[in-house]
Amino acid sequence: MTSESDAVREATPIKVFFLSDSTGISAETMGNALLLQFPDLLFERRLLPFLTTVDEAERVVRRLDAAAASGPAIAFSTAAVEEVRQALLRTSCPFVDFFGIHMTTLEEVFGRRGVREAARLHGMGDVKRYNARMAAVEYALEHDDGQSLRALDKADVILLGPSRCGKTPTAMYLALQHGVFVANYPLLDEDLRTAELPRPVRALSERCFGITTTAARLAQVREQRRPGSSYASLERCRTELRQASRLYAAHGVPTVDSSARSVEEMATLVLQSRAAAGAQ
Repeated sequence: MTSESDAVREATPIKVFFLSDSTGISAETMGNALLLQFPDLLFERRLLPFLTTVDEAERVVRRLDAAAASGPAIAFSTAAVEEVRQALLRTSCPFVDFFGIHMTTLEEVFGRRGVREAARLHGMGDVKRYNARMAAVEYALEHDDGQSLRALDKADVILLGPSRCGKTPTAMYLALQHGVFVANYPLLDEDLRTAELPRPVRALSERCFGITTTAARLAQVREQRRPGSSYASLERCRTELRQASRLYAAHGVPTVDSSARSVEEMATLVLQSRAAAGAQ
């Protein structure tokens, strides 16, 4: 049974700090993955990136100490530069040092010390990988929503689906995070009235991946874009989704429901499908 004091404590936001000597994306991603396991708690998140000097780290430590003294708080850090990391570790705030926890283990396994430099994942430490991701982003932007058919055969993945199903964010995530060349192609009325895939992608069916959703969700999204229009009507959304599903099934196009999956989950399913197809 939850006591009154427990209820008050659960209603008090816990201050959460994500610290990094780079962008902080990794600290946020890993920290939030843990916080999601506590759905009944409230969190007040703060990102503190680009902590590149000991002086900056010491200022952050004073902020963390003050936060911890005034209520529940925790910090997640992926700081790699040793001097900065050691300065941050002096805080009295509960502290999860992702880099320290895992780097030591890797160094023991590999029998050598890592370079311990900042910005090697989300910065330009790996120039070749960075350039590949930027090229993929440019491709995704050019081929968003069927804007261009140029070099469509260079696409690793072609996302199909009715308008506003979630193709664009999935394409951009795949491009930015994985360097995958993605085109997304909207299924228009004329496409849905036939049993054939749209002509521009017909010869590339093995690269196609269908996006679907629920009629209610699609109508809600479209209503925000064009309030009161037939485009946003529940009946039209229901019809388009039914026709799209029929098209996917007829051509063996794998699908994912964007109403039930996050962008990250959708991207992972697309990558898994692509890997499985390549292994055949």
